[in-house]
Amino acid sequence: MVLSVLLSQTQLLHSSAEIGSISEVRGNAQVLRDKPYGAELKFNIQQMDDVRTETGRVAITFADDSVVKLTEHSKLVIDEYVYSGSDPSKSKMALKFASGTARFITGKFNNKSKISIKTPTANVAILGTDFTCTVDELGRSLLILLPDENGLASGEIIVSTAMGSVTLNKPYQATTVSVFESNPTKPVTLDISLDLIDNMLIVNPPQEVDQQLEETQTQASADYLDFNDLDIDFLNEDFLDAEAELEFTELDINYLDVNFLEDLLNVLDALAISKEEDQLKQGGVGIRIAGTEIGQDKKTQITTIVSGQNISLTRTVSQSAKLNLDGSGSYTIILIQDGVSNTVKINGGSSTTITIKQGSG
Repeated sequence: MVLSVLLSQTQLLHSSAEIGSISEVRGNAQVLRDKPYGAELKFNIQQMDDVRTETGRVAITFADDSVVKLTEHSKLVIDEYVYSGSDPSKSKMALKFASGTARFITGKFNNKSKISIKTPTANVAILGTDFTCTVDELGRSLLILLPDENGLASGEIIVSTAMGSVTLNKPYQATTVSVFESNPTKPVTLDISLDLIDNMLIVNPPQEVDQQLEETQTQASADYLDFNDLDIDFLNEDFLDAEAELEFTELDINYLDVNFLEDLLNVLDALAISKEEDQLKQGGVGIRIAGTEIGQDKKTQITTIVSGQNISLTRTVSQSAKLNLDGSGSYTIILIQDGVSNTVKINGGSSTTITIKQGSG
């Protein structure tokens, strides 16, 4: 009995030990622990902390000098962090990144394979490295590997789902994941710059500009941090060049659209869906779906992803519904959300009917 009490006290002390601190902060952010705490410089970070940026930005520096920078509306949960300089085999880090955009820069961990990050749709194993992760309101994930100071790959990351994995090991390689039950998209190399990433992830306000220099500037030199959610054009069609072969140049990017990674996530995901739809049209899978289009159907607002014999149907408006099915079966699906009804038949439908009703109707 005494031994049990001692163990519990030891575990409590370990979980409440400082593992890092907030090294930069701008705007409104908080750390949820036993209660919400306002994010401040040098605020101690502990295991199981839930860091939320709301309308602000923060940077966290861990004991091994690893750094995580979070933009607005981000949520990061620190599941586990152990760092032992004397015995690297005992060091490990496990994080959950639920939403927003973050940049992860690993520090002194010798065994990078013990660093893992989970998003709502993917598991990320880290061998290096310096990368960004963006998770949108649907849980879709975009990951981009960044270069080191010499312009070479800073390491590699392995993005895994229930259906498979891809490895990013070249500078600016990117992949997206729509649902955990689908494969990550084939890696593509983006033609963007590290300066653009840095500007988007600035936490501290820029230093005051010399008055003489300021007079020579024009409105074109807008502050990257001077924006709100209404400034973001999620329907920016400049990216959608079917002949670009997934090559993006800086001319395609609106530098005043700070959250451009969410736009890029939409574009890469749409391109991946388009390729998958082409394969379906060629009869590569043999699954028949009626009542909605494969991919993102603007009419029904249902997103349908087919990967092998797995089908995922998602509709998020005021309510959110998600259904995963085996494509070898036949189904009639009736989805009613706030009085809006959609009927989808898979492989001709059958006597088996699945009805989902949400909201008043």
